[in-house]
Amino acid sequence: MLNLAALFITITAVCMWFNHRVLRLPPTIGVMAIGLVLSLGVIGLDHFAVTTVVADIAEDWLGRINFNSLLMDGMLSFLLFAGALHVDLSRLKAYRRSIGLLATLGVLVSTLVIGSAAWWLFQWAGIEVPYLYCLVFGALISPTDPIAVLGIMRSAGAPADMEIRIVGESLFNDGVAVVLFTALLSAASAGSGEVDLGHMGLLFLEEAGGGILLGLALGALVYQLMRSIDQYQVEVMLSLALVLGGYALASALHVSGPIAMVVAGLIIGNMARDGAMSDNTRRYLDGFWELVDEILNAVLFVLIGLELVLMPITLTSIGIALALVAVILLSRLALIGIPLSILRRWYTFRAGTTRVLTWGGLRGGISVALALAIPEGDFREPLVVTTYIIVLFSILVQGLSIGKLVTAVVGDRSRSEAPHDQH
Repeated sequence: MLNLAALFITITAVCMWFNHRVLRLPPTIGVMAIGLVLSLGVIGLDHFAVTTVVADIAEDWLGRINFNSLLMDGMLSFLLFAGALHVDLSRLKAYRRSIGLLATLGVLVSTLVIGSAAWWLFQWAGIEVPYLYCLVFGALISPTDPIAVLGIMRSAGAPADMEIRIVGESLFNDGVAVVLFTALLSAASAGSGEVDLGHMGLLFLEEAGGGILLGLALGALVYQLMRSIDQYQVEVMLSLALVLGGYALASALHVSGPIAMVVAGLIIGNMARDGAMSDNTRRYLDGFWELVDEILNAVLFVLIGLELVLMPITLTSIGIALALVAVILLSRLALIGIPLSILRRWYTFRAGTTRVLTWGGLRGGISVALALAIPEGDFREPLVVTTYIIVLFSILVQGLSIGKLVTAVVGDRSRSEAPHDQH
């Protein structure tokens, strides 16, 4: 583990330096692009028989990493807490209806639409993937990824009202998606061909409801502890213990760790920031979590780029993935555009809101991690490869162009708040 950590931290540091010095792309996109180029170099050396040693070493080292466990059981708690720490709770409450709809009903409808389209495309390509496994794919690819969205939307200069909607949605919708994914995968693996809606409802209440309650309890506890002292070293340590201990406790209690970390992060970032921290503590706490966020994001996206070495990508898989990208964007456009068109009769929305929220719905590491959690079998490879290609498109194409879209639709008003839109 020490050698693995040393290797990938070193690669990430060099990628970050090269991106900052030469490419000057948004950090997450830049380091992933460099990782992809390194992967293509390794594949090229192997393909043209220049040497197979480098490819063998790369596959060996990457094969030792359990990407699903690393992200879902390790990095995710830190990244979600760090992201929620800087979200204004009053603004989040103002857009709670639209955020709630996108994070729940949006994920459900998207799972059905994308899963059905995937089944048809796989059948058309002569790849036998059962419909239930296609719904599993729909569940894992439907949620916008908070890790990808948080950094890229902020660096794009999106207006506050657009940013809070998509960031709020991405922070909460992964809990719904994980419940859906778990229930559908359980039914698909059992070969029953049926989904127990009652069991899924209970699972959602246990996971999401339990995660919210645990996050509230832990956040309130740490808030009171911080309030009783003024020592920035101890308060930073308390926040670290909250994330590590809280996520481990959530796993032991079988409730949603991601949702618990988001709720706890909102409490510490709002209530504790205003009522329990001195200016000195705020500076150190923010600096610590910003640094953790930047480092883990960079490592994660370098790994996503390097994972290309292990992916058996073909022209057929690229064609299926690009067709599904179109389905994903069109379904998201409908899910956002239709409700906004109806609500325009009563509320004022900023021009370009639908376009920005549609194009800014990025997919990222969580989708890849969930795909890699599918058990080994005949259906796993096409689903994993398709997910990977969609994630690459989402981050490289949508992530690089979202800033230009924001500039085009909102112009110089990019940081102003729409005064009347509260839904």
